[in-house]
Amino acid sequence: MENYFIIHESFGSPFGNWFSWLHDFIEEEKKIVYVPNFPIGVEYQNYENWSKLLKYYLDLGLINENTTIIGHSIAPTFISKFLIENKVKVKKLIFVCGFNNYFGINEEYDTVNKTMYLDNIEDIKQYADKIICFYSNNDPYVKYEAEKEFADIVATEQVFIPNAGHINSESGYDTFEDMVEYL
Repeated sequence: MENYFIIHESFGSPFGNWFSWLHDFIEEEKKIVYVPNFPIGVEYQNYENWSKLLKYYLDLGLINENTTIIGHSIAPTFISKFLIENKVKVKKLIFVCGFNNYFGINEEYDTVNKTMYLDNIEDIKQYADKIICFYSNNDPYVKYEAEKEFADIVATEQVFIPNAGHINSESGYDTFEDMVEYL
């Protein structure tokens, strides 16, 4: 059965930004959607802890070739690393403001993000037939060049949204209608 996962960003929650809106939209379409609450904070947010939570869903058989995973900010790199390590193929990946091996946001973000990074990010193409990357040119946290490089490496389709910031609530994205056609 077709299902969806929405994965939040560093220091985020499943209720922030456009996640609740997208959850409700997918449910209204009579589809199953999961929005896990990953541990956050410098002591708790790392690849190992996030991986344990997602592995729970994998072990239940809920992540498979009928799954679309949507991730924001650091989540695209985390998702890529998880799928590559566990050799799991999914239907589709939708990445928003993704980046890999990028430092310079601030010390706390750099600390929690660095465990998510991987050298073989391009290998994610083996685990999803469609990978859509959304990004903008004025993200206040991640430089345009880092998001564009990430999209150039992994995406089968890129969606550039000018002046959309980090495509989050702070940038006016409590809803994300542009994503609907890619679900």
